[in-house]
Amino acid sequence: FEFECCEGGIRVRNCSHAEPAEHEYHVTVDDGVPVACECPADAKYSSACKHRVAVAIRTPLLDAAATQAVADGGTVVSDGDAGESDECDCADLGDGFPCWECYRTGKRTLPE
Repeated sequence: FEFECCEGGIRVRNCSHAEPAEHEYHVTVDDGVPVACECPADAKYSSACKHRVAVAIRTPLLDAAATQAVADGGTVVSDGDAGESDECDCADLGDGFPCWECYRTGKRTLPE
């Protein structure tokens, strides 16, 4: 597969086909989850198609899909930054352990 960030998700091209351009599909990513694909298999079956799975297992792709760069020399805006504060419910967990989101984003570390 080849991947390219595009509006609303990731474009996935299956390069194992003789005509890769005819096997290129847009995978919609919503809140870090590949939720839909334009391919026939995604429409036909109830489970995720191989293109959605290919995007889902590549964390850097999901991170890139959530971040939009401004082309005019502006700033990088992350969809997840809107309205966020440094406050979290981690304090309610006890023993100083952070919630998964704070640990994953590096806001808090595990206690020693």
